[in-house]
Amino acid sequence: MMQHNRALRALLSGTALVAASFTAQAALAQSKIAVITPYLAQPGTQFYVEAFEAAAEGKDWEVNVIDTAGDVAAVISRIEDMVIQNVDAIVLNVDPTQVTAGLQVAADAGIPVVGMDAGSDPLLVTNVTSNGYAMAAETATYVADRIDGEGNVVMFLFEAFPPVQVRGVVAEAVFGNFPDINILDRVTPDVSDGGIADSRAKMEAILAANPEPGSIKAVWAAWDQPALGALQAIEAAGRESEGIVITGIDANPQAREAIAAGGNFEATVAQDFKGIGTTAADVVTRILAGEEIKQGVVYVPTQLITAANADEE
Repeated sequence: MMQHNRALRALLSGTALVAASFTAQAALAQSKIAVITPYLAQPGTQFYVEAFEAAAEGKDWEVNVIDTAGDVAAVISRIEDMVIQNVDAIVLNVDPTQVTAGLQVAADAGIPVVGMDAGSDPLLVTNVTSNGYAMAAETATYVADRIDGEGNVVMFLFEAFPPVQVRGVVAEAVFGNFPDINILDRVTPDVSDGGIADSRAKMEAILAANPEPGSIKAVWAAWDQPALGALQAIEAAGRESEGIVITGIDANPQAREAIAAGGNFEATVAQDFKGIGTTAADVVTRILAGEEIKQGVVYVPTQLITAANADEE
């Protein structure tokens, strides 16, 4: 009987060791992926980060989402932290030219970095994004057509972030092709609170400085938050009946609701945020499998949103 118990204990002990070994091997096999952004307060960023996480659920990944809460400089330190932790890949949502030091550390360590609506850079494997050139051209031409190619236009820009910066460049080029369109003001709002409140305050000041009906024909915004802030300012000033046309880009839920209501906010562009997140996850999968990614930019399709389709998902 004693011999039987000893044999049973030995068998159980061996089984436990094998199980522990399998557990350790599984842990070792799990890929560690870091997602780093200072812009998690922005709805668009939230959507594609969530989509990336959802796509990762079916993979053997450990995903760590790091938000530096508007602090771009801190992204460099977080990249360096992830290099020390020896992650398998980093997904980045910030202007890569502002975090070159961190990207170089990752490159020196052989850790691939994928941009998720970040901007192009030689230190990134690729950047997964919407075609900002096409989106800006679509909304700018919408504005030009709606105001019959003449009048004062207010532009809300954000040059610190490449995907948004290019939108402003293209929109200005479109407006520049209409000799009777004048850029009344170029505004860069504070985005630390999401961008709506400061955009409203700045638009209120512009309205006050241009009190005559018809003195402002349109507001072109490089993303939805400034467009929503401008809408609030126009409505608060009682000037919505002037027909000031507002456009944005992103088609976040608030923007869709405002457009569906049929007011001044008339158009935006729906980025496929889920598509950006899932495509970024697909790119990481391919990289981890040893595939060479040849495209410097991977574009995900977009769609113009107006009152005709604002209620569609």
